[in-house]
Amino acid sequence: MKLYYLSIPIVIGVIAGGVFVGFQPDSNDSGLLTAQKLVENGSPVMGSANAPITILEWGDYQCTFCYKFHQNTLEIINEDFIKTGKVKLIFKDFPLNGPDSELAAQASYCANDQDKYWKYHDELYKNWGGEKTGWITRDSLTKFAKTVDLDIQEFNKCLDDKKYENKVDTLYEFGKEIGVDATPYFLVFNDEKIIKIRGNQPLEVFIKSFEELN
Repeated sequence: MKLYYLSIPIVIGVIAGGVFVGFQPDSNDSGLLTAQKLVENGSPVMGSANAPITILEWGDYQCTFCYKFHQNTLEIINEDFIKTGKVKLIFKDFPLNGPDSELAAQASYCANDQDKYWKYHDELYKNWGGEKTGWITRDSLTKFAKTVDLDIQEFNKCLDDKKYENKVDTLYEFGKEIGVDATPYFLVFNDEKIIKIRGNQPLEVFIKSFEELN
């Protein structure tokens, strides 16, 4: 990926109601974030790696509004913007809802070892059962793995070994450092600006952000 700097003083953000505000990370950064730093250690890219606009989504697999975004707004964005090469999406885990969300996040990266990250990611949201209701278990995660045709022995060993525990913890801590405080939470950017979208905002908010970045 091309390396470029996103200058925080010129960055803008979108919050609920469409109000534009300056985006300032909480970390004691030098004042600059690179695109590479924002996306590194996240999910595989959904869409073309060469798409000029990136959506970085921070989410939790138990989060109600993450589920609603995935089932509604994302489907339209995918058809109209991602599949057409205008936008790409990268997902990072921000497991606010505790150990079950952390385990689901680890499972998604175990699926990625078998090149089925997005299939497993989608299967988790397809079977969403609410926040802290107990629907995420080792048994349910294995069931989802079978549905997307993973090698179950390899998948279970990955989870048993807690292979991606540190990765998920690192993502969560980085999110907090740059000001993520809710899910879903989006940073939409090109090589000049970052736009912050907090929460499951209407499709029109995302479209407006794409227009601002073109």
